[in-house]
Amino acid sequence: MKTYFSKTIFVFLISITTLLAQTPSIERVNPTNWYVGMKNTKLQLLIHGTNFQGCEVDLNYNGVVLKAVKVLENTNYMVLDLEIDTVTKPGKFDIKVSKNITTPQKKGKNQLPTNFTVTLPYELKARTAKPKSINSSDFIYLVLPDRFANGDVKNDKFKNMADTASDRKNPFLRHGGDLQGITNNLDYIKELGVTALWLNPVTENDQPQTNEGGQMRSAFHGYGFTDQYNVDRRFGGNEAYLKMIEAAHTKGLKVIQDVVYNHVGINHWFLKDMPMKSWLNQWDTYTNTSYRDEPVYDPYASESDRNEMLRGWFVPFLPDLNQKNEYVSNFLIQNALWTVEYFGIDGWRVDTYQYNEPEFMLKCNQALYDEYPNMFITGENSVSNTIPQAYYSKSNFNLAYKGNQTSANDFVLEGAILAALNEKFDWGKGLNRVYTVLSQDIAYQDPMRNLTFVDNHDHDRFFSVIGEDFNKYKMGIALLLTTRGIPSLYYGTENLTKNFKNPSDAEVRKDFEGGFPGDKINKFLASGRTEKENEAFNFVKTLANYRSKTPALHSGKLLQYLPKDGIYVYFRKNLDKTIMIILNQNTENKTIDTKRYAEGIGSYSKGYEVISGTNFETLSSLNIPAMGVQVIELR
Repeated sequence: MKTYFSKTIFVFLISITTLLAQTPSIERVNPTNWYVGMKNTKLQLLIHGTNFQGCEVDLNYNGVVLKAVKVLENTNYMVLDLEIDTVTKPGKFDIKVSKNITTPQKKGKNQLPTNFTVTLPYELKARTAKPKSINSSDFIYLVLPDRFANGDVKNDKFKNMADTASDRKNPFLRHGGDLQGITNNLDYIKELGVTALWLNPVTENDQPQTNEGGQMRSAFHGYGFTDQYNVDRRFGGNEAYLKMIEAAHTKGLKVIQDVVYNHVGINHWFLKDMPMKSWLNQWDTYTNTSYRDEPVYDPYASESDRNEMLRGWFVPFLPDLNQKNEYVSNFLIQNALWTVEYFGIDGWRVDTYQYNEPEFMLKCNQALYDEYPNMFITGENSVSNTIPQAYYSKSNFNLAYKGNQTSANDFVLEGAILAALNEKFDWGKGLNRVYTVLSQDIAYQDPMRNLTFVDNHDHDRFFSVIGEDFNKYKMGIALLLTTRGIPSLYYGTENLTKNFKNPSDAEVRKDFEGGFPGDKINKFLASGRTEKENEAFNFVKTLANYRSKTPALHSGKLLQYLPKDGIYVYFRKNLDKTIMIILNQNTENKTIDTKRYAEGIGSYSKGYEVISGTNFETLSSLNIPAMGVQVIELR
């Protein structure tokens, strides 16, 4: 009896173990939900769990057809291809995954299969997103969420995340800024004349600290995604992001989301159990990207150089996604569409644009345009000349590759403005550099959509680059807000925030004073700013608000004159108004005879200087202060 009982238990344990080893389970599905009424009726669900080999899938919902089931190389992943009819109604349904498992039986018994079924609830929602158009009438404010304002100290850190640190005294760690902090200060942003808010990534970055240059650093910048369907809990999660966007929209502010397609964080959930080897760009030994964009468009480039640029990893802890893999491509594109619908954002800023597969970017951008024709997509084209910057955009080049992004991040113009302000005026130097770059706008279909800037989260602070010269500051800001393009301002630049990237980029990502508990200075208030900081803030505010309500200045035709004798003059004009902008790079006052500018001035005889409020009773000659700028509305 004892022996028989032991054998029975043994068989039973084997049976249970066998069942557990083969029984399917579901842990995650992406997209987490979908939407009816999409022009593209195809949906591909990526399901992660265990033991999908040999499973059958069934669903029953009017207007939804299961077209194909594919178990991936790693059998813990299954892909479902669905077709969603254009007239399908919103609603919930179950996806049933079943599997027949044969378990060991007692000797002499038939081997009977047992059916196991797991149920995945899924929802189709109604579409609600209507992205607002972002164009040259806008003024964008770039915020690094961790460093702007802490509105909820309870979410500063979590014990169950890979990086549990939060310490404002350490420039390399997280400081606790969050989405509630941004929401609390939308009035400040609005007062500045801003019309659109661009946040560095808010997507979950559950990354461990990494050793960079001998220093352990947090991924507070946000560029190592670990779950594209969740906003980082340390920023407040999805709910806080939804509330911030709603509050921004209520105040008339649009929202641009920063996205990364090229790579993910080393701690991404699907890298812990990778769907297939080809999910990433694989090399025999670790291969870094060359960071050289030329082989992508160079007609003489070697294939090995092109491959290294596009498929080499950005850094070892940011694995490079293989966008030639159809499942990876679908995963990224569907997440982009889901994000627009779920959060109601108005635009995309694509990080590391030129490191992505060019064909993938065409496909991804077009998928967004198909669903949201007015969608604004601006790419980080960190390049040094106009050709590659235009190459990725909608250009006038007669090439087989036709870039289709709405807007280039205009690094070329940024470089020209900084060089112009730091050089002595000469042939091809000083303000001539700005003129030259703008003369190359023939390369773009619509240069007015380029996103312009004088600094950002990856560059030295503008005020430091120009030697903390306030006259140069006003000249640079005036150029930014009056020339062509969509201007963007990095948080704190309006208050003369300074620093170089020395010893690291953390130095140009300082906390906004007043945004954190315990701050003794509050630069969100005029009373917390110095006299010179208030002068800078009011300079930006005055010109930005004037620009916002003056179509001629933000969207009018640009007419520029060759800079001469240290003077650069250009006009923005439409049928209603003409704005004359004059920059004097000389260290002494200059009186200019305006006869040369008759084409721009036309029949106007008087003017109003926007910044100072000065009226000009005649335009025959104008006196321009040393290192000065004037923005004159002709009357």
